[in-house]
Amino acid sequence: MGQTEVVVVGSGFAGLCMAIKLRAAGIEDFVVLEQAERLGGTWRDNTYPGCACDVPSYLYSFSFEQNPRWQRMFAPWDEILAYLEHCATKYGVAGKIRYGAEVTAAVFDETTSRWTVTINGEETLETRALVAGVGNLHQPKLPDLPGLDSFAGPAFHSAQWDHSQDLTGRRVAVVGTGASAIQFVPRVAEQAAHLDLYQRTAPWITSKPDRAIGPRERALHERFPAGQRAIRDVIFWGLEARGLGFAGNPKLMKGLELQARRQLHKQVKDPVLRAKLTPDYQIGCKRILLSNDYYPALTRPNVDVVTTPISRVTETGVIDADGTERPADVLVLGTGFEVSGNLTRMRILGRDGTDLADHWKQHGIGAHLGITVAGYPNLFLLVGPNTGLGHSSMVFMIEAQVRYVVQALRLLGRASTVEVREDVQERFVDDVQQRLGDTVWESGCNSWYLDAQGRNSTIWPEFTVGYWRRTRRLNPADFVLTRG
Repeated sequence: MGQTEVVVVGSGFAGLCMAIKLRAAGIEDFVVLEQAERLGGTWRDNTYPGCACDVPSYLYSFSFEQNPRWQRMFAPWDEILAYLEHCATKYGVAGKIRYGAEVTAAVFDETTSRWTVTINGEETLETRALVAGVGNLHQPKLPDLPGLDSFAGPAFHSAQWDHSQDLTGRRVAVVGTGASAIQFVPRVAEQAAHLDLYQRTAPWITSKPDRAIGPRERALHERFPAGQRAIRDVIFWGLEARGLGFAGNPKLMKGLELQARRQLHKQVKDPVLRAKLTPDYQIGCKRILLSNDYYPALTRPNVDVVTTPISRVTETGVIDADGTERPADVLVLGTGFEVSGNLTRMRILGRDGTDLADHWKQHGIGAHLGITVAGYPNLFLLVGPNTGLGHSSMVFMIEAQVRYVVQALRLLGRASTVEVREDVQERFVDDVQQRLGDTVWESGCNSWYLDAQGRNSTIWPEFTVGYWRRTRRLNPADFVLTRG
């Protein structure tokens, strides 16, 4: 059995940031375990046509490592992946990543105050602290469609895009109209002989202020980083202001809704199609999507939007609830990701051998500041419960969490275990749920922000600055420290 001081799970933005800041804090005895053969998390796995970030690239990067090489305001997946690889190399953590190492279980031993981490179901590694940075937008969510396995043609999820398939001249059925679909549907529509888009719920869509960043502008960023930082700050505060509507007064969302409606009316002239594409819930309740070419793609003569629920999939196509069968050569699932259950795909057994998945099923998903859970000493979560965002950059939240975890590890330097007090955690979780009650996220729609119990265990209900303040300095009184 090997030993190390800290195990970090995952090598996306969260895991890499943790690794970089561990080195900055003088902690060298750690390993990053990555189940895939390459770093990058979401931006390694999602390579579908048109895949890009919906947060401006200036802000979707580490504050300590600006990237003057962005070529677009909203960077495509390959640019983001290249940026992450650059960061791993520059900050000397690339050699700390162990690939092909899937964490299948982690068990806390009360006698040794250490975690035993099982890798690939067989090898074990003992560690003092376990940091889970697995993210929540990479485990595909497959729809429960009768007959799905019987489809004779190629069928794949957007996060597992089959690039060997040439869609030119073929009939394509796309299931889902979320953030991934609005990016790849315009590309597929250009190639396919016909595209049937099966929509359960129409999303709210606003324009995407994207543009190319030319070589002259990139050179200026390289030479004058303060100018790029100023642009970053403007973008940050602009997005933060949107929080007034999301987390403050929902009535302030009316302006954004008007913008979205104008775009729909401008780009879709057919009143029947426009009616299909008009959402029936308050804007912001589900994720607001950005696109300039999605609506125009749906007006193409080779595209049909189907709003009748799917009854079943056959060998040769899809049958809807009205009994209409539409033939398909290829089936693409744009059905999102397993969000609330992603972390507990690996068994995490805390004190008394209680599985975190079972604990959350019984008590509800929750963690103090989304980072620490009572009953699970020396365990730290990145992008944990109620730290997701609907209006700004998750990288900002990740940096705040990593800073907090580094403080907790310093505390662990003079104790054998660091464990959040149960009353502290309960107060935090109750406060978050109370604050969520008056927000647009609780206005009645059925979104992926909700867990299996119908509770919003995903979204942070305040400004990101509020989270930054709460995590800026760890309060030792919030924790129980044991020495031995």
